[in-house]
Amino acid sequence: MEVGESIAIIIPCVDPDEKLLSTVFNLFSARFKNIIIIDDGSDESTVHYFEKAKELTDCLILSHAVNLGKGRALKTAFNFILTKCPDITYAVTIDSDGQHSVEDVKNCFRAISKNQEELILGVRNFTNTGNKVPFRSKFGNIITKKVLQLFCSINITDTQTGLRVFSRNLMKEFLKVPGERFEYEMNMLLRAKEKDIIIKEVPIKTIYIENNKTSHFNPLTDSLRIYATISKFIISSFASFVIDISVFYILSEILKNKISSYLILSAYLSRAMSSLFNYSINKSTVFKNKSKNINTLVKYAILCVGQITLSAFLTQSLFNLIHINATFIKIVIDFVLFLINFKIQSGWVFK
Repeated sequence: MEVGESIAIIIPCVDPDEKLLSTVFNLFSARFKNIIIIDDGSDESTVHYFEKAKELTDCLILSHAVNLGKGRALKTAFNFILTKCPDITYAVTIDSDGQHSVEDVKNCFRAISKNQEELILGVRNFTNTGNKVPFRSKFGNIITKKVLQLFCSINITDTQTGLRVFSRNLMKEFLKVPGERFEYEMNMLLRAKEKDIIIKEVPIKTIYIENNKTSHFNPLTDSLRIYATISKFIISSFASFVIDISVFYILSEILKNKISSYLILSAYLSRAMSSLFNYSINKSTVFKNKSKNINTLVKYAILCVGQITLSAFLTQSLFNLIHINATFIKIVIDFVLFLINFKIQSGWVFK
């Protein structure tokens, strides 16, 4: 597809500098006419950059009175396009710090297929590049990439790219995605996976100006937001694990001289109690599944029975084989099953 009047360039921005002006001017010179900049609560000392950008290119400036975050800035632009710009059929989101070249923007847009819904990602090369990639950017992308592969079965080269292209229909879908700050872009990927939206990658230049020092990404607080769902799952699983192991230990001590298969019985009873707690927390708080039918409960019950059986069988078998503390054996087995459990719950039970 070629550049046309139906494309909107969306640039979220806070406290801009000359790089914003260069980015906007280059896009305008390349015949991108619908440029929307979101001033996300910038300091008054930087407002003149927005004024200059409008003077140079007649771009549209949407303003937040206070800083609301990149996710909210993108949603502000989506909502404006959907309610005020009926002729806009595609959106291209880019960063304001000069990381995305005009040629890369064009290449990503040209990758769109008219006959199917796609999310196009402009992906950087973090391993074989002549540019020095800032440590926090390289490390953050590696960790996020591995987490998405392990827990969500999403295999993406560059999870943090701000260069993305998608249709008007997907704007409506992404407008409903939760997240106000940097975690929003991660949530977009999760929604694409959930809705079976094709994710297509287009290689782009790896550009970091001044070691990316103007980035507003906070490695600690924003990473916690990005991993919020996984973090909540870990916390709920740990709480369930404490209930499970505590009840297992108590029951096994009570029953060990009374029933020959006391380990299996203790494993089933302890897991039944912890699973009731785990299901209610995961449904309401972790995955925020609002379905009122019993499908999730049935799926969870199937998963639970399978996991209980496997945990109990492996605990009993390993105890008979190596004769060490049964509770310790169960802890090791359940940790391995925990990793498998997240993928099944996120991809099947509470999809």
